[in-house]
Amino acid sequence: MSTKYIFVTGGVVSGIGKGITAASLGCLLKARGLTVRNQKFDPYINIDPGMMSPIQHGEVFITEDGAETDLDIGHYERFTDVSLDIESDITSGMVYRNVINRERCGGYMGTTVQVVPHIINEIKSHVFHVARHDRPDVVIIEIGGTVGDMESLPFLEAIRQIAYQVGHENVLFMHVTLIPYLRMAGEVKTKPTQHSVQKLLSLGIQPDVLICRSEVPLDQSVRQKIALYCNVNLDCVIPNVDVDTVYRLPLMLEEAGLADVVCRKLGIAQFVEPDLRRWQQLVSRFKAVNQTVNIALVGKYVSLHDAYLSVVEALTHAGIDLGTDINIDWVSAEDIEDDGPEPHLAGKDAILVPGGFGPRGMAGMMQAAEYAQSNMIPFLGIGLGMQMAVVAFARSSADLADAHSTEAEVTCRPLFILPELPISEQNGVSEEGIGLKPEEKPMRRGACDSVLAQDSLLRQIYQADQISERHHHRWEFNPAYREVLAEKGLVFSGVSDDQSLVDAVELSDHPFFVGVIYHPEFRSRPIRPHPLFHAYLRAALQQQKSGQQS
Repeated sequence: MSTKYIFVTGGVVSGIGKGITAASLGCLLKARGLTVRNQKFDPYINIDPGMMSPIQHGEVFITEDGAETDLDIGHYERFTDVSLDIESDITSGMVYRNVINRERCGGYMGTTVQVVPHIINEIKSHVFHVARHDRPDVVIIEIGGTVGDMESLPFLEAIRQIAYQVGHENVLFMHVTLIPYLRMAGEVKTKPTQHSVQKLLSLGIQPDVLICRSEVPLDQSVRQKIALYCNVNLDCVIPNVDVDTVYRLPLMLEEAGLADVVCRKLGIAQFVEPDLRRWQQLVSRFKAVNQTVNIALVGKYVSLHDAYLSVVEALTHAGIDLGTDINIDWVSAEDIEDDGPEPHLAGKDAILVPGGFGPRGMAGMMQAAEYAQSNMIPFLGIGLGMQMAVVAFARSSADLADAHSTEAEVTCRPLFILPELPISEQNGVSEEGIGLKPEEKPMRRGACDSVLAQDSLLRQIYQADQISERHHHRWEFNPAYREVLAEKGLVFSGVSDDQSLVDAVELSDHPFFVGVIYHPEFRSRPIRPHPLFHAYLRAALQQQKSGQQS
C-alpha cells in the first residue's frame, strides 16, 4: 500500500484541539494494525521553540534525537507510543532558513527564489521525507494556526499541491472546527464553521471530514445542516464533545466512527480488528480514582501550566494507574524567596521542582529542596530542580555556603559548570548569551545512557542497571566536588557510561529524595506510566498515610 496522507487543519479559533485530534486518530489507526507517523507544521518564524519563553509558548518537548519541538509532539508520542524525531516539527523558520542557505550556496543556479515554487517545494519535501524515510502506512500532518491566518498560506498551498501530485485517493483533508454554544439562547451556531470551510474552499481545499468541537452534544439536525452547507457526507461530520480527560477522546472518536470513515475514504483495508482494550482499561481506572494526593510544583513558569505539560501528564499517568487524583499546587519559586517555604509547602504530600534555564527563581528552588530534605517530604527534582537540590544539600550538609551553579551569574564554588569552558570564564555568562552565543554553549540533548549504582533506589525503581533517558541541559556537575558531597551522604546513583557525568542523585536516609538531570516525563505514556513518577507518587501516598496516622 502506498503511503496515505491525512492533513489536519483548524478553523474558527486557535487552541481547539487539532493536536489531540491528530494524536487520537493516530492511536485509532495504529490499533487497526497500521504504521503511523505524526508531523506538525508550525507557521512561526522561530527556527524551533528552544529559544521561546515557556510562559508564552509552553514546554519544549525533546525527542529521542534531541530536537526541540512543540508540545503537540508530546501528544503524538503519548497517544501513538511512537518515538518521533526532528522531522516531526517543521517551522516556517526552518523552511526559510533551508531555502536561503541553499540560495547562498548557489543551489538554485541563479534563478529568482520565490515563495512559489521554492518555499512550497521545501515544505512538501519535509512531508515526503517522512514517507520515504519511515515508510509508514499513514502520515498525519497537522497544520498549525487557524485557516485564514496569513502565515499559514504557504502550508495550505503545499498540501493542496500534494493532493494533486499523489492523487486525492491517497489524501484526506480533516478540518477541526468550533461549534459555539450560546448558553442564554440554548442553541449551537454552525455559521463560523461554514465560513471556515468556505475559506478552505477558496484555497482549493475541500475538507473530507469535519471534527466539530462543542461543549454540548450535536443532534442529528445540526450535523445534517453542517454536512449540507459544507459539502461533506453526514457520517463525515464527527462530533467532538468536551471530555473530562483527553485520554477518553480516542474512544469517543472511535464510537463516532472516525477511523472507519478515514479508512473507507482512503481505501485502507483494516488489517486487524481495532484493539483498544488498554485505552478502555485506562478510562475505567480514571473513573475509579478514590483518593487525592497533594503535590507542590515549585517552578519558574507556573503562570502558564502548559510550560510543564509533560510533567503533569506523567503524574497523571502514574495517578491513574494508582487510582489517585493529582491535586497540583502551582508554587512560584520567587514567592518562596519572598515568603519562605513554610506558607507554600506545609502540609503537602510531596514536592516537585522541574526544569528551567537562568538564575531567576533558583533561590526558591533551593529552599524548596532543603525544606523537603529536612521535613522528610518526598522530593523529585528534574533538570534545574536537580541542580538546585544538590546546591541546597552542599550548603546545608557539607558546609559549602557559597556553593552554586555558574549559571547563577555570581562568584561561587562552582558545583555546576559548562564543561567546555574554563571555570574562570563562566561567572557572568548570562542565559541570553552575553559573551557566548546560545548555539555555542555545550548542551546534552536527546537520549543518553546512564549507569545506575548498586543498591540505589533508582536501580530498584527501574529494575535495571543501565537506562536511557532524554536530556536537555547545558550545565554539568563539577566532579571536583563529588567526593566531599558523597562523604556527607549524597548518593550519586546515575552516571554516564564513562563515569564522567552525573545524571542522578539521591539520599539514602530519606523516604524519597531523588534528583535527575534528565527529563523522564518525555518517556511516560498513559498506558505505561514512567517508573520514576510511579515510585514518586507511591512515596507521596505513603507520606499522606503516615500523616493521617500521626
